[in-house]
Amino acid sequence: NDEVFPIKAGAQRLAAELGLVLVAPDSSPRDTGIRGATEDWDFGEGASFYLDATESPWSERFRMYSYISRELPQVIEQNFPVDGGRAGIFGHSMGGHGALTIALKNRSRYRSVSAFAPIVAPSEVPWGRKALPRYLGLDRERWAAFDACTLVARQTFPGTIRIDQGLADPFLTEQLQPERFERACADAGQPLALHRHAGYDHGYFFIQSFIAEHLQHHAEALGVD
Repeated sequence: NDEVFPIKAGAQRLAAELGLVLVAPDSSPRDTGIRGATEDWDFGEGASFYLDATESPWSERFRMYSYISRELPQVIEQNFPVDGGRAGIFGHSMGGHGALTIALKNRSRYRSVSAFAPIVAPSEVPWGRKALPRYLGLDRERWAAFDACTLVARQTFPGTIRIDQGLADPFLTEQLQPERFERACADAGQPLALHRHAGYDHGYFFIQSFIAEHLQHHAEALGVD
């Protein structure tokens, strides 16, 4: 939920030193009353995939793409002394997928993007093939609109994308497959800084170990360092 990153990532001190505002939204709608929303850790309230669902019953409440890319920035800009023209986005795992796809679909809003162990090709891996048909139906073109590999092939991001991936991650081979995004970026001419780390898994100790590099990446791109 929205408490995990602030508690476990250890990002606040460095963010304050760099002059960055951290916004940590929840990863899914909660208490929706939708049958089956809480049954799986990799679907529903466990994994929204940061898209706008088109299929019933999910379409009424699961609109995380619009929330993150439109509603939340407006709320932040209206209530806090921030520069809305200098924003970055980053995430972990399913949230890394969200960060990449939202940045690629909103190139004028976000000036920087990074991810830890992201799902880069949900259309091609079990997690995505479980979630996308239920959220978006069977039309694979709808899936492509929320697939980082497809999106970067269609339009690149105006800056370097940073990704860190642990090589001891149990999901690396089956679910994450960063080499797919590496190839897609190379083919598209998209600058990518993909850092592979031996011995690191999928957990928050991995994030703690490299959060400073990510914050620095954003600070430099946003011009606050």
